[in-house]
Amino acid sequence: MQPKTQSLAPALTLFPNLKPPHKTLLFHQILVLTITFFAYASFHASRKPPSIVKSVLGPTLETNNSTSIDTGWAPFDGPQGTHRLGEVDLAFLSSYSIGMYFAGHLGDRMDLRLFLVFGMMGSGVFTMVFGFGYWLDLHLLGFFVGVQIVCGLFQSIGWPCVVAIVGNWFGKSKRGLIMGVWNSHTSVGNIIGSVVASGVLEFGWGWSFLVPGLLLIVVGILVFMFLVVSPEDLGLECPGMEVEMNVEVNGDSERVVSEEAGLLGNESLDTLSSAIGFLEAWRLPGVAPFAFCLFFSKLVAYTFLYWLPFYIRHTAVAGVYLSHKSAGILSTIFDIGGVFGGILAGYISDLIDARAVTSISFLLLSIPALVFYRVYGGLSMFANIGLMFLSGLLVNGPYSLITTAVAADLGTQSFVRGNSRALATVTAIIDGTGSVGAALGPLLAGYISSRGWNGVFFMLILAIFFAILFLIRVARTEIKGKLNEGKWFWNSISSH
Repeated sequence: MQPKTQSLAPALTLFPNLKPPHKTLLFHQILVLTITFFAYASFHASRKPPSIVKSVLGPTLETNNSTSIDTGWAPFDGPQGTHRLGEVDLAFLSSYSIGMYFAGHLGDRMDLRLFLVFGMMGSGVFTMVFGFGYWLDLHLLGFFVGVQIVCGLFQSIGWPCVVAIVGNWFGKSKRGLIMGVWNSHTSVGNIIGSVVASGVLEFGWGWSFLVPGLLLIVVGILVFMFLVVSPEDLGLECPGMEVEMNVEVNGDSERVVSEEAGLLGNESLDTLSSAIGFLEAWRLPGVAPFAFCLFFSKLVAYTFLYWLPFYIRHTAVAGVYLSHKSAGILSTIFDIGGVFGGILAGYISDLIDARAVTSISFLLLSIPALVFYRVYGGLSMFANIGLMFLSGLLVNGPYSLITTAVAADLGTQSFVRGNSRALATVTAIIDGTGSVGAALGPLLAGYISSRGWNGVFFMLILAIFFAILFLIRVARTEIKGKLNEGKWFWNSISSH
């Protein structure tokens, strides 16, 4: 199938003077990073309300004197309330993960800007529709589940599109650091969503969905007006890409991969003719191990995303139970840690050029961090904030690294001959598989938490252990490569 030509952003068509006189590549790279940053931050902001309103919708909280504090909202009140809240999370995340595979496949074949805007508008509308249940006084579980299923399908469009667009403008040089900083949109969006949803919660839980939904639609309009998908759409010189060459070295033919420009993601004429197949993308080296690692990493991250405010609300800090609003705002500390974790993981992986080793290191350290947070997080507010920040840094570090730099590396590796039309498909496979774990984690937490939170933390630690197992072989290959490079370096010195 022939790829469709991307259309120029309307703002640049209607107002040509907006384009800088010299059409500098750097200007548009910064603009693309900024627009896609806020686009996906708004996606995540609209996902945060369910976790903020859980303590309002969910079962009543009993204090030591057996007096009821919360009233709950049918059908989420009563003994089965946490189970039903978990089922609503499952509805969203399962449709999100399934939709991700199709979205990536379509994204490689469509105008990415229009496809992204379509996903943003649909997500914004159905986020607001969920909130309408408050004003319409709806208590049907089927309504909330159905809305979340549709919303999840629209949300699945976002990630493959923004990663593919960024991949068109940036290459492998310092990709880990650049994408680590850029991927902080996930945590920034969570923070914005938490603050906004918590701030308007006192007016009624419906407002916690209405405002983030409107925000997503407004940002979608800006994306439609200003986002440019690739440099070619502006007549800019194509950034460099991986080029395979056969050269003669001492009479022997040797293949060399050139990455001098370091800006991948632009297709050569022979590779533009078709996008990579779904099964073919699965067989690319490294895709399956990182995809299954993300399954368990995202299980942990999304369990915190959907249940941390509820956990804080129902766990005494220094002997005091926090309010709905305070619990929601305090949960942003985890996401602030995630911002630093994503940047740090990206920087370290660039420094040592070993994505798997970096991911395993963060995952190993996150195990004691979660244990300490569960055991000592309630001693004082200072301990709670410090351990929550550390947990967010270590949990979100590998999650951020795999969904961005690793996916971009695997989608533009030499095995696909620089064909960036594999990028959205590979990204969708990795993040879609991770999203299956993201759907499973909150669901299990909903059931396990009714028996106590120690079981939930044990589940999270077990998931981290399995995430590490899937990357051991890849990490061993990276370490062997580094050792061989060291041997070659010392042999070169000794030969001279």
